[in-house]
Amino acid sequence: MQSTVPGAGALGHNRLSMTKPLHVSPYLLLTLANLFWAGNWVISRAFRGELPPVALSFWRWVVALLCLLTISLPHVRRDWPQLRAAWRWLLLFGALGTGGYNVLVYGGLQYTTAINGTLLNSFIPIMIVLISWLLLGKRLHVREAVGILVSFIGVLGIVAHGDLQRLRELTLNVGDLWILASVLAWSAYTLLLSRRPLVHALSFLTAITVTGLIFLFPFYAWEMAQGRHVIATPGSIAGIVYTGVGPAFLGYILWNRGVAEVGPARAGLFMHLVPAFGIVLSMIFLDEQPALYHAIGIGLIFAGIWLNTRRAI
Repeated sequence: MQSTVPGAGALGHNRLSMTKPLHVSPYLLLTLANLFWAGNWVISRAFRGELPPVALSFWRWVVALLCLLTISLPHVRRDWPQLRAAWRWLLLFGALGTGGYNVLVYGGLQYTTAINGTLLNSFIPIMIVLISWLLLGKRLHVREAVGILVSFIGVLGIVAHGDLQRLRELTLNVGDLWILASVLAWSAYTLLLSRRPLVHALSFLTAITVTGLIFLFPFYAWEMAQGRHVIATPGSIAGIVYTGVGPAFLGYILWNRGVAEVGPARAGLFMHLVPAFGIVLSMIFLDEQPALYHAIGIGLIFAGIWLNTRRAI
């Protein structure tokens, strides 16, 4: 029987077995996806001089597509009629999720700080819930609202370094507007996943990777015409490979499956893990020192997630 769960792996698909397949918690999948994406922010900010935003987004998806094709081709061939019939939806998913979101984030990080970008990206859970409430009629329970608020306070505590004055001094620039546009794009992508064609998860991800590259190509050509090219160094090449294999290939598989199992509103809250993991990764790879506000902020983030997920566990 063909799997129709977004992000489900190919392992064990159509395979007869006497044992019950191992079920992995969707909350673990969502957590791992955001761990990969936290590394994506660190890479894109660190190599912004060597990797122009559209080039990084384009080549990361080329790497992801090469990874996908090694395991997805049989599913793509079988699902081709459904994919061809849903080409308009696939173009939209490619423009919003695999193409648009990433290039907007990378473009924003050319002009704004990682603090501003991470803070603004943390509006994704709120945006998802707001759109669900306004356009889809979803009811928001008190516990869910409290969980979102508690988690967001944790994000504010981390990006403000425990200092309210730091928040007052944050100002918006053109890069912040790019980040806000990426928030809207990712929120729409997550909410629209329920409309995706009923094909194997790997077929779907391969299709939107191709449509995302189609969306990105003219912007990549324009960027090169402006004289902005990839500066090939061991670090920048490693950055492209990481963003392609981790955040793009594995991250999207994990995210799509997690959204399918717990719904977009609850899954969106896990985006608050990006700044938390970003702090931890900065401590490990950038030799930054931990502080008390880090522990408090991360604790509040996990408390908010727990409030939103404990009913389903």
